[in-house]
Amino acid sequence: MSIAASAVAVSPGIARANDRAIIVLDASGSMWGQIDGRTKIEIARDTLTDVLATLPDTLDLGLIAYGHREKGVCTDIEEIVAPAAGTRGDIAAAVKSLNPKGKTPIADSVKLAAESLRYTEEKATVIVVTDGIETCNADPCALASELEKLGVEFTAHVIGFGLTEDEGRQVACLAENTGGRYMQAANAEELAGALTQTVAAEPAPEPEPAPEPEPAALEKNLAFTAVLGEGGPALEVDGKWEVFPLQGDAPAAEALDYGYEPAWRVKVPAGRYLVRLSKDMVTAETIVEAKEDELVERELVLDAGWLSVAVVPDEAAEIDDSARFDIKASGKEEGGYGQGRFLVPAGEVTVTARIGEARAEENFAIAAGESLDKRLVAGIGILAVEAVYAENGPAVEDDGYRVDVLSGKMSLDGKREGVEGGYGPGNKFKLPPGDYVLRLRLGAAAAEQKVSVSQGEMTAVTVNLNAGVLNVKAPGAYRIEILPAKADIQGRREALEGAYAEELQITLPPGEYLAVAIMSGDSDAEKKEAQASVTAAERAEITIP
Repeated sequence: MSIAASAVAVSPGIARANDRAIIVLDASGSMWGQIDGRTKIEIARDTLTDVLATLPDTLDLGLIAYGHREKGVCTDIEEIVAPAAGTRGDIAAAVKSLNPKGKTPIADSVKLAAESLRYTEEKATVIVVTDGIETCNADPCALASELEKLGVEFTAHVIGFGLTEDEGRQVACLAENTGGRYMQAANAEELAGALTQTVAAEPAPEPEPAPEPEPAALEKNLAFTAVLGEGGPALEVDGKWEVFPLQGDAPAAEALDYGYEPAWRVKVPAGRYLVRLSKDMVTAETIVEAKEDELVERELVLDAGWLSVAVVPDEAAEIDDSARFDIKASGKEEGGYGQGRFLVPAGEVTVTARIGEARAEENFAIAAGESLDKRLVAGIGILAVEAVYAENGPAVEDDGYRVDVLSGKMSLDGKREGVEGGYGPGNKFKLPPGDYVLRLRLGAAAAEQKVSVSQGEMTAVTVNLNAGVLNVKAPGAYRIEILPAKADIQGRREALEGAYAEELQITLPPGEYLAVAIMSGDSDAEKKEAQASVTAAERAEITIP
């Protein structure tokens, strides 16, 4: 049975009236991604609201969300609505107010939900809706096994919203290890179907007594194990197994069945099949002849090793969760953030890492059955930038000012390459060690300052903008423009700033200026003028009558 097919099959163990359940909703930054022109968070809000309207008031239902309050924080998990009867309206209102921005701590969120449901004392069901995989160095598979072992009757269902097949297998174990169901939802319709089955489904009817099994029938007739190389070691984590009927020498387009286990057993009709195991960057296949009443056992040699990657900004520093790493091996690519462990094909491997603008790369070989740990240092320093209107202050607190970090060296044509940038106070840039030029702009004022960054250190810089603020009011004006008080050597004066309004405020270098109020949009409109003087770190106000 394919993953897509599982999204339309109602199974035992689904949450229903008089059960206690919690929905764990992904509100991480990736939920701003779009499906069919709508953001995933919009689809989730509307779909969940519609499904909630169909629920009985007697269902004890709660809501937990993660990643909705802070960026880059793995502890941003909140039980917004405690499980209780009659909570449909509260949950719908809470979902509409979520503002995705953070990380994806799936395991810790499910653990919080289980504890809130008193899973060691009562039956408990958790429904996880996620558009991403775990990003907080936790193991959802191990957690699921622990909850299943300690719980009275604990079940987790997982809805992968917009996940790829490869991403889906990384969260499916959370459901599989607790007797739940993993469901793939690629759009709003499939999400509604999956939510309806896990949250709003009617109780399944009592099954009819099973007929006596035929004595000669085998429960499973194919059994598979996998080893990393000839002679072992064995694969001890879940991989994705698929079995495809062979049509001549070609496998069918869709799998007849699949499973997520280290070793896999399956029942299929007699015939020839291609069996495929996929794990991270590794795929292995074999062809078997299945017999109706005979167990066929096969071992797959993966010719692969384990690679653990961690990225740090300095040798003595902790792992940077924002660091990006990418792995290339045998024409395949994989990657992640901060750290990760992957099964990779034996042979040559290239790992690249990036923290801000800093880069690191390492090439090496990995042997079948080998486990390697690689710690890449993408050496950086931190450049913290603030601005003041004049020497010794006051601070520039306007969010509109632009900070650009430029290369310390000019090109042959006298230009500097842009490296990083941001707006407003509080900017911190992760940069490779070296020399840079800071350029700061606000209104018509600008300043540049040279700075050097050292690896493993924070460099704090305060840029003196040397500017003041001019506020101009012109009652009844169609447009206000600010010009230099004196014309240039060619006799021209071009507007430094302008706005179609009766009031204009602008940051300017110290000096004399001319404020012009244009009273209408006609070509011969009346113009009124007033002189203005700007002093660094001071505010000037004029009114053009």
